[in-house]
This record gives sequence, structure tokens and C-alpha cells, in this order.
Amino acid sequence: MVSKKTSSRFQPGTRSYTMSRIRGTETSIERQVRSYLFSRGLRFRKNDKRYPGHPDVVLPKWRAMVFVNGCFWHMHQGCAKFSLPKSNVEFWTTKLTRNHLRDQEQGDKLKAMGWRVFTVWECELDARHAQETLQKLYEAITADGHSNEGVKDEQIERQTTRG
Repeated sequence: MVSKKTSSRFQPGTRSYTMSRIRGTETSIERQVRSYLFSRGLRFRKNDKRYPGHPDVVLPKWRAMVFVNGCFWHMHQGCAKFSLPKSNVEFWTTKLTRNHLRDQEQGDKLKAMGWRVFTVWECELDARHAQETLQKLYEAITADGHSNEGVKDEQIERQTTRG
């Protein structure tokens, strides 16, 4: 039986090394969000392990938590940056679906604890949309002042079409 090799953009052995360099914390998009919020005067904790999902930004004064998600790893539906890999489809489908469901469960737990949960997607932080997205995030966090009444599930999204 002849094995059919698929073409890869990586040299043999490079894919494993490349994937090993991907980190779960201190990503450039997390730093971008934190830097903006800090410059606007908000103080927070980062990657707090006391809460489900270890939120990227925890703002206790505002009873708000921010998750900064990569479109691929968290299955951002309808996003150009998310598509299932064409090789090892069963593995990737299982892994990414599990990530997506875990995100939903953790968000539900946090809301049940009385936190407001915000999600910022990687594609919303590109050069053309970052300022608008970050401004909307800041306004959404501070909109309620110090009141903690009601639990909201808010997701910061551009009003314009993706592209």
C-alpha cells in the first residue's frame, strides 16, 4: 500500500516545534487588552486561578471578568480565522469542541457567582478594529458603575460585518 503524503507548509519536525511554542497566557492579544484597560485607569488581576476558566482579566471593583480568546482554539463560529484542520480531523474536532463547551460551562459558573463575563475575540483586535473593540469593552465594563445588580452575558462584537 502506498502512503499518500499531504503537502505541508512545514519542514519535517518543524510542526511539532511550532505547536509547542503556542502559549495559553501572556499572549500578545491579552497584553493588548490589559494595556488598554490599565491606561484607562482600570485595575485588575490577571489569570486568577481562583475562578473557573482562569479569566484573563478580573476586575473585582466592577464585578467583571474578561476572556481574550483566540479564534482557532476557542472555535469562533463565522470567523475567517477559524477553520478545522484538514488532517487528523477527528482529533481536532474533539479537542476544539471540548474547548468550546468548557468555555460555555465556565462562563455559566461565573455568571451564577454574580460576575459579568465579557469575551473579546482575536479577530476583533486586528489593526482596523482594535481601538473600537477596546473602547466598547471599557464602556461595557464601566457602564453599570459600581452596581452589581443582575448578571449579564455580554460579548464585545463589532457592529460592522467581519472582514
